[in-house]
Amino acid sequence: MYSFEDLSSQFIDKFSVDHFPKEPQSLYEPNNYFLQLGGKRVRPVLCLMGNELFDEILPDAWDVATAIELFHNFTLIHDDIMDKAPLRRGMQTVHERWGSSTALLAGDVMLIQAYEYLNKVSSKYVKQLIALFNKTAREICEGQQLDMDFEKIQNIRFEEYEHMISLKTSVLLAASLQMGAILGGSGKRNQDLLYEFGRKLGLAFQVQDDYLDAFGDPKKFGKQLGGDIKANKKTFLLIHAMETASPEYKEKLDRLLEEDHANKVDDVLDIYKKCKVDEWAEELKEKFLLQAFNHLEDIAVLSKRKEPLKKLALYLTKREH
Repeated sequence: MYSFEDLSSQFIDKFSVDHFPKEPQSLYEPNNYFLQLGGKRVRPVLCLMGNELFDEILPDAWDVATAIELFHNFTLIHDDIMDKAPLRRGMQTVHERWGSSTALLAGDVMLIQAYEYLNKVSSKYVKQLIALFNKTAREICEGQQLDMDFEKIQNIRFEEYEHMISLKTSVLLAASLQMGAILGGSGKRNQDLLYEFGRKLGLAFQVQDDYLDAFGDPKKFGKQLGGDIKANKKTFLLIHAMETASPEYKEKLDRLLEEDHANKVDDVLDIYKKCKVDEWAEELKEKFLLQAFNHLEDIAVLSKRKEPLKKLALYLTKREH
């Protein structure tokens, strides 16, 4: 069994090839630039780990993993356009450097190339894989739209936010694992359990992400804290504070969300602490993580085969950056 680090290193080596033609350079250069920005490559490696949970990693798994990574980068290029984000991993975003029209086309052709890799897979698996891939892609679009809709709504219920995050973030982690399991010859029940492990892990991952933005160590987090607060972004923390704050603090929180002043982050964090949002977030993350591990435990394979996934889950949810 390979560790996440081993598989990540192997995947990066295999992924470091030319995925696009040379011409027109004005279309393909932006994609090559974007892929070189790097990243943890968690999703494609989950596909490989999902395969190895049940059998040796098949050659087809590398093509599916590549398709997943290209698809993920397509979503990031388009997300940056929608968010008007100037930077991605400290570098100019594609639309900032080449314009929104080229960025749209670059993202589109990234998605098309993802399907080219899926079409390389053995006919034994390709229909089932593409069906899951399409379902996941549609759900991610739904999640992104809900996220944008929520920007216009002051009060979002916890269940609504959890559903949005499940679509926008969790389903790709879950589907990556299931696609690997399909290639590993897993039965339907084991596939479903692995999918739910990935979905719950994605929720725990998002709670940790929200927590770090508010309460992380700036030196370890690598960027200024309170970015979500400054942007009035809906997070697990904000929604819980809105649902549990006293009338006085809720009124103050509503007012802070409508304003933009120098002490905004500190004032919101003060309310969070009074509402014990930090403690609640830690408990919520552990709840999602326990649910994920319960699904993993029920998968009918030897326990030692599950260890790499357990270690990765702990790393993703205990990280400080």
